[in-house]
Amino acid sequence: MVESPTVEELEQSIRDAQDKFNAGMGADGDASPYPLLKELRAQSPVHPGWPEMGLVGNPDVGPQTFTAYSFDAVKAVFTDNITFSTRCYEDIVRPLQGPTILEMQEPEHAVYRKLHEFAFARSSMKRWDGELVGPLVDQTIAKFKADKRADLVDAVFMPIPVRVIAALLGLPEADVLWFHRLAIDMLGFRADMEAAMTASAQMKDYFVDILAEKRRSPQDDMVSILAAAEVDGMKMSDEQIYGFMRNLLPAGAETTSRSTASLAFALLTHPDQLEAVRTDRSLLPQAIEEGIRWETPLLNFMREVTCDTELCGVHIPAGATMMLSLGSANHDESRWRDAEQFDIFRERKPHIGFAHGAHVCLGMHLARLESMKIFNALLDELPGLRLDPDAPAPFITGTMFRSPSRLDVVWD
Repeated sequence: MVESPTVEELEQSIRDAQDKFNAGMGADGDASPYPLLKELRAQSPVHPGWPEMGLVGNPDVGPQTFTAYSFDAVKAVFTDNITFSTRCYEDIVRPLQGPTILEMQEPEHAVYRKLHEFAFARSSMKRWDGELVGPLVDQTIAKFKADKRADLVDAVFMPIPVRVIAALLGLPEADVLWFHRLAIDMLGFRADMEAAMTASAQMKDYFVDILAEKRRSPQDDMVSILAAAEVDGMKMSDEQIYGFMRNLLPAGAETTSRSTASLAFALLTHPDQLEAVRTDRSLLPQAIEEGIRWETPLLNFMREVTCDTELCGVHIPAGATMMLSLGSANHDESRWRDAEQFDIFRERKPHIGFAHGAHVCLGMHLARLESMKIFNALLDELPGLRLDPDAPAPFITGTMFRSPSRLDVVWD
């Protein structure tokens, strides 16, 4: 008989899987993509190819690729979801996650987005705040508060978002670590497609039983809500709900984990701004938005061009792939003064870290709620929170997903 892995073994397995995923996503030391993005943006808002990934120009035959770098160019592509379609994700995402809203086109997309919105109802936020996110954050910090030192990525920013998503899906607490490991493997398909497909199949098998149970005995969770949701006589199929469940954890937990870790890095390396937030918590919402602008957790999106068009004076043929550099757009100096700097006091203008338009992130309000609860708790419970002077200096890494891999801190 094979013994089940211990909690410690599962946690180490998650760390190993995360390291493998980061390596597959271009995390290699403290190299920053932003100097090159600034140079490309200065040359043109739209480039042929995908220059920062080594694809300069386009072949004479075959599918072409273009990349949008300015804020206005990226926003224009997000705004026009007819010319710039998400259909390209069907070949990439569907084999791993099944049918999801990400690849849907109008008018089907509008109907299914309304169905998905039942799961993210604003009316649920207050309950999630008091009954789920707040207690989970408090319990997590209580585990290590007395230690006076920790790696915040490992202790806080990695575990909390995945546990929030698991609770919202109504998954048993005993399954959370296993679930987290599968989600990382699935999201890391660029590094290991075979492992990703295996994880996807295991997750699907698991969700079959979960959905069946929710249909038999509905609870106050997202799966039960989606199983009952209906718009204009349309309901989500079981396969679509499985797709939602497989998509939610990588999409929701991974990005929130990274955005909170990067904000902590920014505040800890700008002590004057950290002290300002510590003293005046009304500054926290703008600090959260500035953190997402300054270090966008997911730097690139893509679209498929459905007809010949022109973007910022560049002809884009039908069938081309349009890459969107959110990292570049959120550092556009024509929109933000000193855009390369982290500054919570800057003039507030909307960033594009949650995308824009018809496919804007469904979970952005949940992400903001989690960030508020996490940082208020850290500042309340860990007095004098600061970087550990005896640990190596932290750095942000990655070219596709970005965040610090460690954040060693101490407190009084």
